[in-house]
Amino acid sequence: MVRTQIQLPDELYRRAKQVAKQREISLAEMTRRGLEMFLARVIPGTAASTDWEIPTVNGGGIRVPLEQLHDIAAENEAATSDRRGRRQGSPGQR
Repeated sequence: MVRTQIQLPDELYRRAKQVAKQREISLAEMTRRGLEMFLARVIPGTAASTDWEIPTVNGGGIRVPLEQLHDIAAENEAATSDRRGRRQGSPGQR
């Protein structure tokens, strides 16, 4: 196992410590689990094999590569703006 240091904003550190205490796990363990969840979501199949398993939801979900999120958000914003523009047209257009 590799030992490392990270810098966290004070508020994030405080919240993380509080959640780790509530779950009765160390901050290090919670950080490892969080990184495993993040990596599994961003790059499927990268989670380390351990006894602990990432919780799953049977409700489905969409996995989108991180590099595509910006383009998808921009397309969504453009579509939303187009719909707003049509609704706010002149009264004769309604």
